[in-house]
Amino acid sequence: MTALGVVFRPQLPPERLRSIVRAADGAGLDELWLWEDCFLESGIATSSAALAWSERLHVGVGLLPVPLRNVALTAMEVATLHRLFPGRVTVGIGHGVQDWMAQVGARVESPLTLLHEYATALRALLRGERVSTDGRYVRLDDVALDWPPLGPVPVLAGAVGPRSLVLTGEVGDGTVIDARVTPDGLRDALALVGEGRRRAGRTGEWPVVVYVLAATGPGARERVAAEAASSGHSVDGLGAAGDADEVAAVVRGLAEAGATTVVLQPTADEPDPEGFVRFAAERVRPLVPR
Repeated sequence: MTALGVVFRPQLPPERLRSIVRAADGAGLDELWLWEDCFLESGIATSSAALAWSERLHVGVGLLPVPLRNVALTAMEVATLHRLFPGRVTVGIGHGVQDWMAQVGARVESPLTLLHEYATALRALLRGERVSTDGRYVRLDDVALDWPPLGPVPVLAGAVGPRSLVLTGEVGDGTVIDARVTPDGLRDALALVGEGRRRAGRTGEWPVVVYVLAATGPGARERVAAEAASSGHSVDGLGAAGDADEVAAVVRGLAEAGATTVVLQPTADEPDPEGFVRFAAERVRPLVPR
């Protein structure tokens, strides 16, 4: 099954979130994804509001930057969301943008070590375990949640580089990949994830969330190309632009390459974010096999 989502980009002001959520819920969008980008908006605060404002919408947070957040706090917040809105939220963690982490004094010498320690501790806390650990970065002394989730809670991990992709397969419960991949690039990335899973003896289903830069309407191709180039991610075949058939074809290509959720990432200059959500739910979704 392939789920289809849309990102509420935090370049939009927080007060705009409610109308996006209403549009997504009303149009039947599968998933709405949120970012915790410095220094824009909180991923947890926005996800809580989005869940409360909707009846059925699944909300994803991808990604929470681990250098910015104490692991016990993240465990408390994720557990609270799952108790309040069971089965309707997915949370991913990642290294964070290193320049931003440096700005707040949180950059670490070894992001890989931090993510490994953090994911291991977070998953244990969310399983209701009592955790003591004295790692290089993560230190907990007899910590357990009083209100752990009532069921299993997957923790997805995001990555770009090869070693980080391998790590997501070792310590995560799924992988989040940003919008710089084509279907061939996704296959290469998932081969690395698979290497990590084999190292850790991980088997079974593996959620793969992939963002894709997307636009429709006048100037769609030019907007996608301009944003990709400005981000330094200009690659042949990158992004999805055009009408519903053209966007759906890109979504299907990513699904065939291994994505279980494809999240359309509107350009920063998207003139009608609510309309884009309805376009995804009402026109693209019917063209993508479930």
